[in-house]
Amino acid sequence: EDCLLVHLCNVNDFPPSVNLSERAIARHEVREIEQRHSLDGTRQDIPLDEDEDILIIYNRVPKTASTSFTNIAYDLCAKNKYHVLHINTTKNNPVMSLQDQMRFVRNVSSWREMKPGFYHGHISYLDFAKFGVKKKPIYINVIRDPIERLVSYYYFLRFGDDYRPGLRRRKQGDKKTFDECVAAGGSDCAPEKLWLQIPFFCGHSSECWNVGSRWALDQAKYNLINEYFLVGVTEELEDFIMLLEAALPRFFRGATELYRSGKKSHLRKTTEKKAPSKETTAKLQQSDIWKMENEFYEFALEQFQFVRAHAVREKDGELYILSQNFFYEKIYPKSN
Repeated sequence: EDCLLVHLCNVNDFPPSVNLSERAIARHEVREIEQRHSLDGTRQDIPLDEDEDILIIYNRVPKTASTSFTNIAYDLCAKNKYHVLHINTTKNNPVMSLQDQMRFVRNVSSWREMKPGFYHGHISYLDFAKFGVKKKPIYINVIRDPIERLVSYYYFLRFGDDYRPGLRRRKQGDKKTFDECVAAGGSDCAPEKLWLQIPFFCGHSSECWNVGSRWALDQAKYNLINEYFLVGVTEELEDFIMLLEAALPRFFRGATELYRSGKKSHLRKTTEKKAPSKETTAKLQQSDIWKMENEFYEFALEQFQFVRAHAVREKDGELYILSQNFFYEKIYPKSN
């Protein structure tokens, strides 16, 4: 049985990846669920089991292997019995209006039929506690070396990828290489375009999107440590998946083997991508914006490696998840 693909947006704003029949099915299934939600009033009073009352939000940064990772969630959802929901915002805007923030938070928190749920979409971090929610969702994410991410996105806009090769891209027809773009001072490869991973983690405050803001960098670091369950890096995606499976087996049981099998995990590769020259890389690295984005990336990488070091052991070049290494003792009062 396939998982329900739901888009929490205007019904006319479905992405190009969803054909007309899929849109109609999604609309119909959402209406049916909402009708059951309104009619089954007595069921709403029964608390969900703790194992069922779980929500994960993956506010995916573009071009960080997010499609590859999300496909694993889709592959496992029927077997592991959870729902996957794609958050599709108009024009892929990562910042929601205040009213949409409220609608989204209320919807996610109260939609029992979609629990346990895995939500994913290109949206910046949103603090559920600001809206009076007692039980916040579990946030996860993946980030990438900032220059590699920008290069991948640059060529993706021009040539697409092998996931949907027939789809016409916004910059299709522009044959200029990334090196040529940087040399010419083009806007698509300007240092300002590097400013993306910091605001995605910083959130919906105006200062988050002020390019080069030190406050935004500090807030992004704070959120990564305090609000995110786990943040991986594209370059070590398999280890990220392995840690998630160990810590959240309700969702990710079988994910590591699925990824290693390679059948569906490497679906998306940008076409015609050319690595930037040393001169191009050096020029971008002179920018204060790159320095800040790279500082955030290095910060995230160090934290991920710290988490991994305390969760695995290495044997013969392979990593193995540690078994439970704590126990309880001196339990009082003594039971008879």
